[in-house]
Amino acid sequence: MPTDAGRGLKARGSAARSGLAETVEVSLTFEDNRLASLVFGQYDQNVAHIERRLEVTATALGNHLVLKGPPDAAEKARRVFERLYGRVAKGGTALTLGDVDGVIQEVTVQGNLFPSAEVAAEPEREHFEQIATRRRGAVRARNAAQSEYIKLLRSNELVFAEGPAGTGKTWLAVGHAVSLLEQGHAERLILSRPAVEAGERLGFLPGDMREKVDPYLRPIYDALYDFMEARHVDRGLQTGVIEIAPLAFMRGRTLTNAVVLLDEAQNTTSMQMKMFLTRLGENSRMIITGDPSQIDLPPGQKSGLVEAVSILDGVEGIGRVRFRDVDVVRHDLVRRIVTAYEAASHGEAEADRNPMSRRRPLA
Repeated sequence: MPTDAGRGLKARGSAARSGLAETVEVSLTFEDNRLASLVFGQYDQNVAHIERRLEVTATALGNHLVLKGPPDAAEKARRVFERLYGRVAKGGTALTLGDVDGVIQEVTVQGNLFPSAEVAAEPEREHFEQIATRRRGAVRARNAAQSEYIKLLRSNELVFAEGPAGTGKTWLAVGHAVSLLEQGHAERLILSRPAVEAGERLGFLPGDMREKVDPYLRPIYDALYDFMEARHVDRGLQTGVIEIAPLAFMRGRTLTNAVVLLDEAQNTTSMQMKMFLTRLGENSRMIITGDPSQIDLPPGQKSGLVEAVSILDGVEGIGRVRFRDVDVVRHDLVRRIVTAYEAASHGEAEADRNPMSRRRPLA
């Protein structure tokens, strides 16, 4: 984003060297006070978040912002604030911390991929992919893994997405499916999940088939209502344009002109996964999401997701994206929780490989 007054902000910088550590000061002035307040966030929470993430000092006063820190960090922070200002100038809505993290990731990746002169010449060049629906408008990926995920969804007939909770696997899959439906590239949305309890024993559930299955599919409903008006979702469910189907009901079907999503696929058996994969018909797309670290199958039973990604590795027309703990966008605390569990899991695996390390030293 050009930093002249015509684009809504002004910038200036100065540098000071103290010993071996160089610190620069960058000043930004936003012309629209209302938009500046949206960029800074309530009680300047966005400013504080960027300070922690980029290790700079940021002081906001009115529509004025002063950044201090190492040259690279200060420059990155400047570009983040300019990009955020451009976002709110276009949308006029408040930013979430997830939006801020997404811009930080975007600026970081662009800084690694493009020469600095090119970035300066095209500061608004978008790198991360986005999807668009009528209700939410454009939704941009918040990190490189999500951007790669959206690319794969566009270019492959079958996509596997693996990774921990909170990385946006299901949410982006539903958004992509809704966009294909709205653009006329698909006639139906078929959404499915294996009905496996996460450690509980729910027993007999009263009601008809849909009422029995709904509790298992609630996360998919939530994503649908995020991307579509409630009345459109309800109408789609009534007319069959949107179909919520338990995995067991897929046998014998050929799914044509549809986008088919299988969520929580780590809880499918080998037979169920093979059955599901062979339902793909003409002009259809399949998206399969799951977290191999949260398998709720009986002990000793192999996960259909883990087996399928191994068997189908390298097959033309199949894409695969693997999210990591650093890609969690749900909440920063969720990311730290996932990281802690990953570290504990690796520690246990290392102990299993080296049993001597668990022996107590002799007194």
